[in-house]
Amino acid sequence: MKMVKSLILGSAAGLIAMGGAQAADLPVKAKAVEYVRICSLYGAGFFYIPGTDTCIKLGGYLRVDTTFNGNIYGGPAWSGDLGQGNRYRDYFASRSRMALTVDTRTATEYGVVRTFAQGDFQFNNFGSFNPAVLSAGSNPLHTPGGGYVAVEMVFIQFAGFTFGKSASAYATPWNGYPGNNNSFLMGGPDYVTGVNNIQYTAQFGNGVSATIGLDDPTVFNRTSLLNLGVLPSGFATAGSQSYGGTWAPDIVGNIRIDQAWGLFQIAGMAHLVNASYNSINAGNVPNNFSEISGHPESKWGGAVTAALQIKNLPTGAGDDIKIDATYSHGATKAVVSTSAASPNFVMFGDTGRVGAYQSIGFGQTADGVFLPGITDGIKLVDAWGIRGAFNHNWDPFWSTSLWGSYGQVRYGGNALDITSARGAWCANYVTGKALSADFSCNPDFNFAQVGVITRWTPVKNLTFSAEVGAFFLDQKMSGAATLVAAPPKPVAVYEFRDQSTVFLNVRAQRNF
Repeated sequence: MKMVKSLILGSAAGLIAMGGAQAADLPVKAKAVEYVRICSLYGAGFFYIPGTDTCIKLGGYLRVDTTFNGNIYGGPAWSGDLGQGNRYRDYFASRSRMALTVDTRTATEYGVVRTFAQGDFQFNNFGSFNPAVLSAGSNPLHTPGGGYVAVEMVFIQFAGFTFGKSASAYATPWNGYPGNNNSFLMGGPDYVTGVNNIQYTAQFGNGVSATIGLDDPTVFNRTSLLNLGVLPSGFATAGSQSYGGTWAPDIVGNIRIDQAWGLFQIAGMAHLVNASYNSINAGNVPNNFSEISGHPESKWGGAVTAALQIKNLPTGAGDDIKIDATYSHGATKAVVSTSAASPNFVMFGDTGRVGAYQSIGFGQTADGVFLPGITDGIKLVDAWGIRGAFNHNWDPFWSTSLWGSYGQVRYGGNALDITSARGAWCANYVTGKALSADFSCNPDFNFAQVGVITRWTPVKNLTFSAEVGAFFLDQKMSGAATLVAAPPKPVAVYEFRDQSTVFLNVRAQRNF
């Protein structure tokens, strides 16, 4: 009996030992998988970042477009080889772009903290094969397999504040796109690619809000400050760029009303125009006399824009009218505006004038001018413009927009008064030129644009569109002059004459 008991106890101990050894070899139980959760707080497309209380939305679009008789993205043939119409110009220009957006939201005791960023991965042909352009290094990305990444918006929003690169408080709600595809509809401000700023928005209820901000004008909101004491380096310009460093931000703000019938916004901007020196070389290059030459006193300019959208039109569901009007004094970018820099216009055409080689029309865009010792400081340039569009939906698949703009740039004074902006500009421009007997000088110019776009959306978020647009330059010079034009143009007699051009843009876009 004693022996049986020992055998039973020994067997039990052995089984317990074996069980412990086998248990040690078993895998540890895995944690439950944390599945992605939908975040419905901020609209469709948001989900929680696993392990956090932050919601994120990934989006963007892929766009392919081609412009005929123009620059990429619907740029009219108003300057460069396109404006000259020479054999270096491209008859068409194309761009392929994928935009990626990242939008995050986190609810806090102070409200929602938001971050937003958009990067554009793109390739386009960059235009000219003109050796003069290529040697200047303006086409470094024109290579097979090349391309670049552009940063549009990068900002943080918290407790009503916005910090980073975003649309200015001065921008209209639609920026430069009341109904058009192209990025070159002028007549008002366009901050669609963003500007470095700090701004605060207050909501008053019933659709009423107000925003105030500070914008960095360095790379976005300056055109030219012309020192007319420097001989022009171009045949269609006067003076030389003479802006100094950035001393003050643009002070901007708006009051906006959103209602069922549409919206209304009034916005204002203050912009400092400050020069470098009285004595500079062409291209704002300093010399050994610059610091002791003095400088004109800085001047504050500004602009104001009123924007109106009317919805619920009787013409169809979703139809609307968008229109805005702008006046500027020393802040011409608010009127002669694109999604990039403000253009100067140089266009050539036919002529019926005896002895003339061709006709030319040009307009030099500037915030102000000064002629050291003569004009009593900086003379600010005035401009105004209006633009808008009527947008109509034929059915859920087809839509059409009719758009247009008009604007004027005015230098002030008269051509015979050298103390005025116009007189100082003309004194600089005519220096060294052979002029016709009927020549008269006036740097003022008007512009007008008109176009139509039709879109087809066969399935949701996939749109094919075609846009035709025309640009008209109404320049105010008259007569003719012998000009040393940019190569390949010859040194010849050119008649001053109004110019125009037409472009066609076709696009395919998939939003996601």
